[in-house]
Amino acid sequence: MRRTSSLIVGGGPAGSAAAIALARRGLRPLLIERDATPRDALCGGFLSWATIARLHTLGIDAVALGAHRIERLSLFAGKRSAEAWLPAQAAGLSRFALDSALIAQARENGAAIERGVAARSFEADHIRLGGGEQIAAEALLLATGKHDLRGIARAKGDTIGLRFRLEPSPSLTRLLAGRIELHLFRGGYAGLLLQEDGGANLCLAARSAVLDEADGKPDRLLAAIAGEAPRLAERLGAARAVGTAQAIANIPYGWRTSNATPGLYRLGDQAGVIPSLAGEGIDIALASGLAAAAAIAAGQTGALYQAAFARQLRRPLAIAGALWRAAEHPATGRMLVAATRTIPGAASIAARLSRVR
Repeated sequence: MRRTSSLIVGGGPAGSAAAIALARRGLRPLLIERDATPRDALCGGFLSWATIARLHTLGIDAVALGAHRIERLSLFAGKRSAEAWLPAQAAGLSRFALDSALIAQARENGAAIERGVAARSFEADHIRLGGGEQIAAEALLLATGKHDLRGIARAKGDTIGLRFRLEPSPSLTRLLAGRIELHLFRGGYAGLLLQEDGGANLCLAARSAVLDEADGKPDRLLAAIAGEAPRLAERLGAARAVGTAQAIANIPYGWRTSNATPGLYRLGDQAGVIPSLAGEGIDIALASGLAAAAAIAAGQTGALYQAAFARQLRRPLAIAGALWRAAEHPATGRMLVAATRTIPGAASIAARLSRVR
């Protein structure tokens, strides 16, 4: 059995942030990542102003990576729409670009990185890998995102997530330049923004029953949503092509843990799952990685870290959860649009309240 002081399972933003922070403190963590090469994850790719600032502390310049600048929010419910300025400049960046930069920074700072290594289960005080090898660690940092690890799985939810890539076109750039769009529909919502290569990232969250109505077929579901959301249909039509769907089921929106398993530090979506319409998932991942690294360096137990981080997540998850419940019903979705249009600063206030401290 191999042994290490700190083992990070997952090389996304949460795991890489923890690796960078631990390495900078002279603690050489081992990070294992199941994918042999970087790829785009099922994620909205939205970097809030808070996320951009936190990335700077990790040595990552989102603008230098080509991130598409975003200043405004456009909100749609049926034929109704509203637009609002964001509290500060945000950005759209693919997870391929972001994850590649973060894991390179972790390696440069001295973290040990092993790619193409899949963790299969958590067993008492060690991780069992796909090939049967075992790794024991004094501190296990679980950063597997929305994918659970056998033995320490989260509660299951009733939400599915889908991601489609919209291929670049001049019309698509003109429609989306400088903005993030949220399209509300019965049972869910879709977020749409441009990324560094001019293509658009379309991520939607919906109740599982909505996909069931489409016979479990993502393309059929997207067509049904487009029929309900004419502005989204216009964006789909403007794209040069729409890619094949990535999908994940059983997302437990609103879940958070204060898990007291000895030596376990849950990060990102393994610590708490915020509805993606808040655009705060990546920042929560980074914040959790930094907080866990600080706790380990200070000799704090996983239980102390987890309880403290759960308190930090209470307000953002509550605010985002209320917005999600309103967004998925046509009547209250139209009310959100009306409030955004008629109440100065309403969208900005909601955005600020849904940030993690």
